[in-house]
This record gives sequence, C-alpha cells and structure tokens, in this order.
Amino acid sequence: MSGNDPFCTTTPVDHLPSAARGGPVSHALSRVARLHRIAAGRRLKELGLYPGQEFLMMALWDCGPVRQSVLIQSLGLDPSTVTKMLQRLEQCGHVRRRPDPADRRAVLVEATEEGETLRARVEGVWRDLEEHSLTGLTPGERADLGRLLARLEENLCHEAGECVPEPAQAPARAGAAEAP
Repeated sequence: MSGNDPFCTTTPVDHLPSAARGGPVSHALSRVARLHRIAAGRRLKELGLYPGQEFLMMALWDCGPVRQSVLIQSLGLDPSTVTKMLQRLEQCGHVRRRPDPADRRAVLVEATEEGETLRARVEGVWRDLEEHSLTGLTPGERADLGRLLARLEENLCHEAGECVPEPAQAPARAGAAEAP
C-alpha cells in the first residue's frame, strides 16, 4: 500500500456497508436519526440548550411540577444524566427543584417563569426543523411518513421496554353516531 492509498474510504450514502446489507432501512434510519439530532442540536444551541433538554422541558410544560423520580422514569434516561440536565437547566434559570410537600424526601421539579418563556422558542425550533427535514415532500408523503414512523416506533417500543400505554378511549359524545 502506498502512502497515498487510504486504508478504507468512506462509504457513499447510496452504498451500504457490507454488514448492513441485510438491514438497509435500519441503516438509513440510523443515519437519518443521527443527522436529525445534529440539526436539532445546532438549533437548540442558539437557545442555550443541549439536545435532550428540550424533551425534559416539554415534559414540565405539559405536566407541570413533577417528582424528579417520575421525570427520570418518563424520559427513560439514566438518573445521573437527568440530574446533570436539571443542574444545567437550573443554573440557566429554566427550572427549579424543591422538596415535595407530600414527601420531603422527594424532589419536585418545575419550569420557572423564564423556562415557560423558552417554550415558544423551542416550538419554533421544532417547526423549523420539521419544515427543513420534510422539504420536497408532498402533504400526502408527509402523512405517509408520519404513519410509517409511528408503525416503526410501535414495532420497536416493546423491545426497548419503552412502550407508552394507549390512552383510555374517550366516552362517546351524547348524540354522536355509534359505530355498528
């Protein structure tokens, strides 16, 4: 091998590594997920957030104050990772932790007023990322992609132990037609 010959060249996007030939969709999905996370990270950095912190904030925005242990469980992350995220968010003034009045051994986490103002900016990041990611797809293709990704998530959630229980069916509205 000469000094100019590379040991191994980068695999072009349209060619699969030999070990991935049995899973071309899985390989593509992994690449897309990686690129999506990078793009999200760049946008979130402008808000002073690290990737993943927005999910923690979304949980607080939707649920209100919650025990730190419940937050850890719902995010499916290592407790030390969530603790570090909370420390950083607390230092930035986005969250506060306090003893749970119902159990002083437990810690409640809540978004601060400043953390609440961050919501609109995070929503903007996700809208922008969505539009950029789906550029060139028709509304029908976007709907199909959403449906197909939901199916993939359903297929994988049991293996990962991350399945979220289905919400209970809402009772039929009075006067609404019932299905036969």
